[in-house]
Amino acid sequence: MKQVTNLMIDEFNIKKLGFDFMGYSLQRGDIYTFHHLIVPNRKGGPYARWNGAILCGKTSHEYLHRIEAINYDIFSHITSEMIDMNIKGYLDKDNLKRIDDLLSCFEKEYYWLKTKKGKDLIKEEYRRRNKF
Repeated sequence: MKQVTNLMIDEFNIKKLGFDFMGYSLQRGDIYTFHHLIVPNRKGGPYARWNGAILCGKTSHEYLHRIEAINYDIFSHITSEMIDMNIKGYLDKDNLKRIDDLLSCFEKEYYWLKTKKGKDLIKEEYRRRNKF
């Protein structure tokens, strides 16, 4: 798992570019994580390059799973953009722009949602991403 993650970080120049598959930059204390794109982890999806995207663990990865639980359609569109970049073999600014647009739509529609503990579902750090 860690080996595939590190290989993808290198192959996609994640550290050099300074952002992940959703346009987020690594924050202090965070790590890059492997996100299963096609076959989910819960269904035994492999840690394989064809099945993955590199995301920031405390922002984009966490946020994407929150989106998945609330609006599966937006989640699917974001996933499709990441699959496209995985196939291309590089992080494409057009795909990243479409992901940002999808995230912005999600934020406009669900800005008012709270967690069970009464905190904002869309954390402030989720709104901090690179613009393309």
